[in-house]
Amino acid sequence: MPAKAHDALAGKKIPAEPALAAGIFLVDKPVGPSSFRMVQLVRRALSIKKVGHAGTLDPFASGLLIICVGRPATRLISQFMDGNKWYEAVLKLGIETTTQDLEGEVVAQHVVPPLSREELEHCLSGFLGAQLQTPPQYSALKHMGKPLYHYARRGIIIEKAPRPITIFRLELLAAGADTVRILVECSKGTYIRTLAADIGGSLGCGAHLVALRRLQSGSFTVDSAVDGSLLQDPLAARDLLLAKALSVEEVEAMLAGNG
Repeated sequence: MPAKAHDALAGKKIPAEPALAAGIFLVDKPVGPSSFRMVQLVRRALSIKKVGHAGTLDPFASGLLIICVGRPATRLISQFMDGNKWYEAVLKLGIETTTQDLEGEVVAQHVVPPLSREELEHCLSGFLGAQLQTPPQYSALKHMGKPLYHYARRGIIIEKAPRPITIFRLELLAAGADTVRILVECSKGTYIRTLAADIGGSLGCGAHLVALRRLQSGSFTVDSAVDGSLLQDPLAARDLLLAKALSVEEVEAMLAGNG
C-alpha cells in the first residue's frame, strides 16, 4: 500500500469481513480521481477483492460510474456497457490537442469565427444518426495486447478501422465566443472527445473536449448515485454504499425488462 494511502487509513477500523457477497453500486465520480481509484475506494470500503466498473471515465470527467462488486455482479459488466449513454460536454473551439481533450498538448490553433446558434445547431445536426467513428490514438483499445496510448506516447501511430456508432441526440445547451456546451445521447463505443474534435473540424476552427459529465448509462442515472467525493473515509463509504446497494437479482430483472 502506498505511504499516503497508509497514512490516510491510520487509526481507521476497516471491516475484515465482506459487507455483502455481491452488488451493483452507482457512484458519481468527481473530477480528479481515475475510475480505477474509485474502484479501489469501493473495494477498500466493502472488503471485497473482485470489483470492476462498466465504462471508464477520464480523471477530468465526472458522473455516473457503475461499479460491480463480487463475481456475480462483474459478470454483468458487458451488459451494462451495451446501454446507451448520456453526456453533457463542453468543447473549446479554436484549439486542437494530441488527445482531443484538455490533457493533451496543443498541436494547432485557429481563429474562431463568429458563429450563430443556427450555424452551430446545423453543424450538430450533421452528426446525428448511424456513422463510423475512428478511435482516437490515445485510447485503451488494444493493439497486439497493448493499449493504443502505449504506442501514441512513444510517437507510434496505430491506425484502427472506423467503428460503427450512433448519435441519437445532440443538443446545443449553450454557446460562448469559443465554447460550446452540448447534450449527447449515444451508443456504446462512442468517444465524446473524438466527436468534439470532429465537430471542431466541421466548423473549420478545430476543437477539443474540456469538460465531460456522464448523466446516464442504460437505465441508470447519476441522480441515484452515491457522491464519490464522500468515499475517502472507508467506514463512512461502507455505510453510504450499502444504503444504495442494488442486488444482482433486481438488476438482472431490470436488464431483462429493457431487453
